[in-house]
Amino acid sequence: MPTAQIIADDSIGSGGGSAFLWFVAGVSALGGLLFGYDWVVIGGAKPFYEAYFGVVEPQLQAWAMSCALVGCLIGAVGSGALSEALGRRRALLVAALLFAVSAIGTGRAMSFDGFVAWRVIGGLAIGMASVLSPVYIAEIAPAEIRGKLVCLNELTIVLGIVGAQTVNWLIAEPIAAGATIDAIRVSWNGHTAWRHMFEAAVVPAILFFLGALVIPESPRWLAGKGRWADAEAVLARFGGSARAKIVVEEMRAGFAAAPSRDVWGTIRQPRTRRALAIGITLAVLQQWCGINVIFNYAQEVFTAAGYALSAILFNIVVTGVVMCIFTFVAIGTVDRWGRRPLMLIGCAGLAMIYLVLGALYFGHFQGWPLLLLVVAAIGVYAMTLAPITWVILSEIFPNEARGASVAICTTALWAACFILTYTFPLLNASVGTAVTFWIYAGICAGGFVFVLRNLPETKGQSLEEIEQGWDR
Repeated sequence: MPTAQIIADDSIGSGGGSAFLWFVAGVSALGGLLFGYDWVVIGGAKPFYEAYFGVVEPQLQAWAMSCALVGCLIGAVGSGALSEALGRRRALLVAALLFAVSAIGTGRAMSFDGFVAWRVIGGLAIGMASVLSPVYIAEIAPAEIRGKLVCLNELTIVLGIVGAQTVNWLIAEPIAAGATIDAIRVSWNGHTAWRHMFEAAVVPAILFFLGALVIPESPRWLAGKGRWADAEAVLARFGGSARAKIVVEEMRAGFAAAPSRDVWGTIRQPRTRRALAIGITLAVLQQWCGINVIFNYAQEVFTAAGYALSAILFNIVVTGVVMCIFTFVAIGTVDRWGRRPLMLIGCAGLAMIYLVLGALYFGHFQGWPLLLLVVAAIGVYAMTLAPITWVILSEIFPNEARGASVAICTTALWAACFILTYTFPLLNASVGTAVTFWIYAGICAGGFVFVLRNLPETKGQSLEEIEQGWDR
């Protein structure tokens, strides 16, 4: 009988997991909530901090919006080594502390340089959380519900996005159409409101920090340090002693069969290099699949469809709700349908939607068909590439190098995001909207072929079974 099936027959045998397991996963997923909040809150604050600091040059405006990406890259790179050295729980504590400190610092910044510095620190926390939260959840989760629990992190990212837009909407006072920069600077929004938008993140950051103080260390990390009794005790808290003994035996066998116990030695092994090639490709695909094109064009598409919605209202009512609904679809299907089918559905669905969108733009169509296709693209992305990529990255690497390997892939993801952010306007200006959508359709079609040929199915397998599968 496969180990995963034995585990399913143990004290958590319904496949739902214990309440304590869900609580611990939820605490770790608060990193995703802060990730989503911090990433989006700057959009609502943008016109107000720009007025306050007198930022009018396009280069400085772009730098203020994108400087956090520098921190994201550094945080993602450093999180692997930090989590391997200190443990997943302590690294999560560091990320929570950085979230809290950056929220306060950004909200109290008195100069533009200070504002940028605190945003970079916030980016460090985002980069760390984007690696640590899914890795920690994957390492504590039973095989049969690991996909659901890791998708919980994506759900909290979406909730963080919606939360940021809601906070911005509630705090900011209406401003008159055509208001000058000087008028905005002396208003409540320009002087105080934007500060509260950033400072509001302190509350979930403190909850994240306090929660990380009480959750246990990852049993896989403990096992990697030779602390087998501690690892078994943690597993017993999640699913009972019988299940804990089975998982510990499997981990012992996995570590004994490992070609190298050194992190970088493991990464240099052929099986890990193959997993890394897949992980890096999927991380880049998640960013280059074209969804950022959708978000850039969303307001224009809705206006063309006859909707007089503000950007904030659009994000809250349409994007946020659709993404939340379809993230729940991912949670409900990832452990039943599997990772490969959902990734294939995502690539194929987005490719077809972009082909049609490009054709509509090419023919200068307007109205509800564009609106329907935009919502469909957001829904497809939210139930496939957005959450499932994180599930795959959190589970395909060997125990002894998981943190470092996920950090490498996440660094590639943030680099891809940076490149896309800066090349999209050039691409759109040079070839037009229709061709831009067709280019991203081609990328998604290429992603479909890659997944079909290279991605193994990991549904229902323990992390140790997945690791052994690379040797076949």
